[in-house]
Amino acid sequence: MPKLIIAEDNPFVVAMLREAVAEDPGYEICGIAASTSQLLSLGERHKPSLAIIDVRLADGSSGINAAVELSKCVRVGILFATAHPDQVTDPPAPVGEACLTKPFTGPELVEALKIVEQLVTTGRPPALVPRKVNLIRRAADRC
Repeated sequence: MPKLIIAEDNPFVVAMLREAVAEDPGYEICGIAASTSQLLSLGERHKPSLAIIDVRLADGSSGINAAVELSKCVRVGILFATAHPDQVTDPPAPVGEACLTKPFTGPELVEALKIVEQLVTTGRPPALVPRKVNLIRRAADRC
């Protein structure tokens, strides 16, 4: 069962994320972080295989930078969940597999997590990608 870490500073969004993930028995939430330092501490301790990360965290730091630091200590598939998808996709984030645009539903979140899992496992996206999911295509990926 994939271990999942969540970096989100809004308690209402955290509750929705927990509920959505709990509805799919395929994931184990191993930690919730509101800040970069919490994310890195939980990441080092639990070694998650997946992460849901907001672009803006409680300590005023960038979720993108937090994802870069997390990926230095653990191999993790990253799903950015944000109301600001342009900050992840234009220009593309240096890490991460996909971005899910807020607001979204629980089933949309689980579907996006499955896409990230597939990208990490096979290196290939599914044939159909939902409208709210933006794949992160870095320059090296386009060659």
